[in-house]
Amino acid sequence: MWAGWQRDGFPEQAVSLRNVPEAGTVGPEEVGGAVLLNRVDATVPEVLHRAASGVGTGAVRRAATVGGNIVGSTLRCLLPAALVLDARATVLEPGSVYDTDLTELLAKRHVLLALHWRTPLVSGYRKLEGEAGGPPPLVVAAAVHAGDQGPGRLRVAVRDGYEVFCESTPYDPDPDQVLHALACTDLGALPAAARDAVRGQVTDVLDRVARG
Repeated sequence: MWAGWQRDGFPEQAVSLRNVPEAGTVGPEEVGGAVLLNRVDATVPEVLHRAASGVGTGAVRRAATVGGNIVGSTLRCLLPAALVLDARATVLEPGSVYDTDLTELLAKRHVLLALHWRTPLVSGYRKLEGEAGGPPPLVVAAAVHAGDQGPGRLRVAVRDGYEVFCESTPYDPDPDQVLHALACTDLGALPAAARDAVRGQVTDVLDRVARG
C-alpha cells in the first residue's frame, strides 16, 4: 500500500495496524499481518520461519510485513508455507472482523489481521536458486498434519513462477505411494525440475515423521 501511495498520492487519513494486538502477534499457531518478516522466528513452524527468513535482504525483511507479502505482493513468498499449514485468515472489513480461508483472502484482498493454524507434526521448505532478472525462484513447502491417531494428511505447495499450486493426500510412510498420489494432481504437470524438488521435500518430511 505504501508503494501505491508513493506512486498515486497519499490519502487524507490512514490507520496503522502495528498497535492492534491481533496484527502484532507471533506465536506457535498464529502470526499477525503487521508483523515484520524479520520477527517471524522459530516460534512458528519451520516452514513459515524459513519462508520469511528467505525473503529478500535483511533491509527488506526489516520493512516488509506478513500481510504485505501475502496480500500485497505478486511474489507471495509466504503463501506456500501458509497453504501447507492450512492456515485461516482473520480479516478486517469496515464494521467487522471475521475468519476466512486463504482463497477468499487473496481474491478479495482483505486487510489481513492475522493467520492462524494448528501446529503440524513436521514441516519443511526449500527455495531453489533463481536467475538474476528471471522469474521468481521455485519454492516447495510441505507439512504433515495429525489425524485422529498419528499422522493424517500431507499438504504440498509449489510456487512455480508467479503461480502457486497446493495439493494434499492422505499420509503414507512410503514416499513412492505419496508421490504417485500427488502425480495424479496438478503437481504432476509441473516441469521436471519442480517435480524433482517436490520429491526431495516430500521424502524429507516423511522421513522426519518416521524418525519421530
